[in-house]
Parts: sequence; structure tokens; C-alpha cells
Amino acid sequence: QVQLVESGGGLVQAGGSLRLSCAASGQTFGTYTVAWFRQPPGKEREYVAAINRKGSSTNYAYFVKGRFTISRDNAKNTVYLQMNSLKPEDTAAYYCAGMNNPIRWYSISGAEYESWGQGTQVTVSS
Repeated sequence: QVQLVESGGGLVQAGGSLRLSCAASGQTFGTYTVAWFRQPPGKEREYVAAINRKGSSTNYAYFVKGRFTISRDNAKNTVYLQMNSLKPEDTAAYYCAGMNNPIRWYSISGAEYESWGQGTQVTVSS
């Protein structure tokens, strides 16, 4: 398994931007799909976006498509989530997660991810 650590969260006004980072330790990082999930206050965790091991494929939840961009730099063992045009409803704890699955390259179910970071808080004020 890889160990994941998120950073980059904070307080931002609506319409602003933030870039989250997910730093991984472990030599197998390049074999993992990495996804971002979030958990808004009082709500269930939800899938946000995923990127495959080479960075050649990405997938987004409908509510962030066109506003968020996921990318990765395997040389730095880091995945990024660029968040633009932030809305108050984007307020949540954001988590990155890693999955090494030979059958599917991504999943919207958190149960299929075997490694998780501790989370970073994003708060968007109106």
C-alpha cells in the first residue's frame, strides 16, 4: 500500500480557486489509480474525480466537471486537484485515495480504494 497525505485546503471566497495536493510514499505509487473524495458537513462521502496510473485518463463527478482538474506527477509521487470557480457547496473535507485494481481503472465507490489520506478541509464562503 501507499501512504497518502493531503495538503492545500483552506478558506476561500466563492468564485476563488485552490489546489489540493496528495503526496504519496512508496515505490508503487505509479501503479495506483488515485481519486479524490469529499465529505460535506453532515453528509455522506462522495466521489469527486479520479486519474489513472499514467495520468492518461481522468473521470469527474458531474458536479465538478468543467471546474476541477485532476492531474498527477509520478516523478514527484503527487496527485493534484485544481479547483476553480468554487461554490459554497464545495465546502467539505477532501480526501485522496489509492486503488490498485487490475480489472477497472477507477471506481466511484470508496470501498474499492485501499489507501486513504487523513483529509484536508476546504471551506468556501459566500
